[in-house]
Amino acid sequence: MRRKIVAGNWKMNGSKDLSEKLVGYVQAEAGSLDNGVEVVIIPPAIYIRDVLRQAEGAVSVGVQNVGQWQSGAYTGEISSEMAKDAGCDYVLVGHSERRQIFGETDELVAEKVALVVASGLTAIVCVGETLEERESGLAESVVASQVRLGLSAVSPGDWKNIVLAYEPVWAIGTGKTATAEDAQAMHASIRSVLKEMGAPAEEISLLYGGSVKADNAAALFSESDIDGGLIGGASLDAKEFISICRYFPASS
Repeated sequence: MRRKIVAGNWKMNGSKDLSEKLVGYVQAEAGSLDNGVEVVIIPPAIYIRDVLRQAEGAVSVGVQNVGQWQSGAYTGEISSEMAKDAGCDYVLVGHSERRQIFGETDELVAEKVALVVASGLTAIVCVGETLEERESGLAESVVASQVRLGLSAVSPGDWKNIVLAYEPVWAIGTGKTATAEDAQAMHASIRSVLKEMGAPAEEISLLYGGSVKADNAAALFSESDIDGGLIGGASLDAKEFISICRYFPASS
């Protein structure tokens, strides 16, 4: 059975106060979830220790980015081994903001994914098309290429450490979101690509990211190939974030 995951990406937001209050609330509420959802919080790296302390093991913790090296003279970078040592379980790789603002390529994503899984962490690998690519009819081919190249270094034994997040670039932070039907179609396409690659496609969790909120989560999460969400702004509101986590049906 595929993991159901709701991950909150704080991006460059947060404080010690937010870590204490928001994570404390989410940690307390996560214990009452009866739908098998794994709750993940991905804060700025400087607050990982604060979040871990408040999470008390009830909430998983991730880091937003790692370098393509494990050590060395790379001022400002952190490695996947450091993330593991700090207590993280997940690493975001290839978020659209990393691709657009920092110029990360699919080849660099593949390097980072290899290091992350070698460290025993789970990589949440982000893929997605721009509005121009979608309107040009290239959405599926662009995303398929990102999947194939970004996961090209994954060995057969490491697929268990891979999660994919489809985040249409045009829906991130804009208030726009793909319809549940459009998101499902892309998730099904991604699963087909994984199958073609020889991956255990039916076992890999696929998350939707792109202005997910409490009022659209139920429709998105009801689709057969959507296994959860990568939540941006809504993850900074404790009550809305936990509401999103509740939108999966109870485990049978």
